[in-house]
Amino acid sequence: MNIRAVTQDDFEHIWPIFRDIAAAGETYAYPRDINHEQARQLWLELPRKTFVAEEGGRILGTYYIKTNQAGPGSHVCNCGYMVSAAARGRGVARAMCEHSQQVARELGYQAMQFNFVASSNEGAVRLWARLGFATVGRLPRAFNHPRLGYVDALVMYKWLAD
Repeated sequence: MNIRAVTQDDFEHIWPIFRDIAAAGETYAYPRDINHEQARQLWLELPRKTFVAEEGGRILGTYYIKTNQAGPGSHVCNCGYMVSAAARGRGVARAMCEHSQQVARELGYQAMQFNFVASSNEGAVRLWARLGFATVGRLPRAFNHPRLGYVDALVMYKWLAD
């Protein structure tokens, strides 16, 4: 698997992954009917950098990295990760998270924060914890899951500098 910076042309391959994850409404607080252009802007234009994980020329997953807050909070970054349904369970999210931590350090960030992890996304919560992220906040019933109803959203944080 190779993780590399995204190109504008990659979005046509990212879009089906993004569309399916957003439409499911189980992990991201994006509109379930988000359109192509809105998604492209959120994933490619607003972040500081975006990457894809590929194998054999096929995009398996993607992530972005951006500054979490301005000014006195600008030393903390935020990332979002998406993995195609066909590539789940193959270590793609782990590889992208490890890669993103290295990129964060190279960009001068000292910490990484995930602002809104659906507590029902047990695989992600477990993986982030294994990779050293602590749950530092719990927002009761803040995420409206399409099947489970209101579930907690977690704030997860890892100090990267040392």
